[in-house]
Amino acid sequence: MKQIPWQEKPSHCNDVMWRYSENPIIDRYAIPSSNSIFNSAVVPFEDGFAGVFRCDNKAVQMNIFAGFSKDGINWDIEHEPIKMQAGNTEMIDSDYKYDPRVVFIEDRYWITWCNGYNGPTIGIGYTFDFKEFFQCENAFLPFNRNGVLFPKKINGKFAMLSRPSDNGHTPFGDIYISYSPDMKYWGEHRCVMKATNFEDSAWQCTKIGAGPIPILTDEGWLMLYHGVINTCNGFRYAMGSALLEEDAPDQVKYRTQPYLLGPAEIYEQVGDVPNVVFPCAALHDTEEDKLAVYYGAADTVVALAFGKLSEVVEFTKNNSL
Repeated sequence: MKQIPWQEKPSHCNDVMWRYSENPIIDRYAIPSSNSIFNSAVVPFEDGFAGVFRCDNKAVQMNIFAGFSKDGINWDIEHEPIKMQAGNTEMIDSDYKYDPRVVFIEDRYWITWCNGYNGPTIGIGYTFDFKEFFQCENAFLPFNRNGVLFPKKINGKFAMLSRPSDNGHTPFGDIYISYSPDMKYWGEHRCVMKATNFEDSAWQCTKIGAGPIPILTDEGWLMLYHGVINTCNGFRYAMGSALLEEDAPDQVKYRTQPYLLGPAEIYEQVGDVPNVVFPCAALHDTEEDKLAVYYGAADTVVALAFGKLSEVVEFTKNNSL
């Protein structure tokens, strides 16, 4: 297995997760057209890593771009957005694309993103080589965001987490799961997890949404997610974790009351949207007990955080609502 990005915990850190000392790893102006690059997805690929990156241009048009890296830290991002071909549908209209996730399932890399089709919904596509991309039917009706596929079928079906929303800066949101026999028709929608009561855990009391691809552990699926509180200064996004039943992931075993990582550094607190930690991708190495999480910071740049996988699981169990 290739080495995932890693940096040991600083001696002064008392938290279960810690930031990469050279954050942010991708600057807002990393390609000529970009106003910001954030909320992006990364997977192992060939002798390194590949990714799909949200790049908003200087007209603040939102689109997704392919990128490649040898070490998962230093990235070469294509200067032109991904051009989709017809996959399982001829209907590949899109007003915008943002907040992608990527996962390898069976024989290809599947991509989900927030797709503009009469409002935000979940777009689906796939690629074999990160050069040719094929767009499929949208998974759901508008309005929906944060579509996150599981890395394997569950009870013989593809499974996806999502967060039904509205057409704007949604002031509500819970996590649901849906199933598909063929990655085209989706149903069996079930509620997984709701935003909390303010008194119980205020950082996640306004809305929540799934983050990176869930990771299968001995304790079930580790789901990293974002939670939002609506403060007097606007929304504040932080990262938490939950453990879901392996064969019934609509059942939550544990869920963090405190957050794992919240906006505290200048690049998380200052940017186009202040006070945002938004996880979209995670690399893990079970043998080395390592977890590397890519997150969007202040809707402006991409940053990295690390943790021991076993410690994150234990933290989730020991600090559960």
